[in-house]
Amino acid sequence: MEVPQDEVVVKLSRSGGPGGQHANTSETRVELAWDVRASAAPSEAQRALLLDRLGPVVRAVAEDTRSQARNRDLAFERLAAKVDAALVVGRPRRPTRPSRGAVERRLQAKRRTGQTKRNRQAPPPDD
Repeated sequence: MEVPQDEVVVKLSRSGGPGGQHANTSETRVELAWDVRASAAPSEAQRALLLDRLGPVVRAVAEDTRSQARNRDLAFERLAAKVDAALVVGRPRRPTRPSRGAVERRLQAKRRTGQTKRNRQAPPPDD
């Protein structure tokens, strides 16, 4: 699903960490916030999935590079990836039964474990 860029609120701030004068004066950190409830882009089914999995506001942050433009692109990519991942619907699980051989192997392993533990016990006292 395409996230409409005109519905995304962009907030700029200064990045943390080292960087000297450049980091102290330039606002290269980009934070995006997209209000899912107010958006017209997703269908009702998509909106329900997004609200359930991501909440009413989806956020993405990028402060990886010194460039505000590159951080903006990274933040939009992360926002799109987060939305796409939330919209994936997995295949329903079809219950299966273990094979007869698997059941037998499990029971044999349990018997071996029990026998090992019985061998560790002290022998009963002779009366």
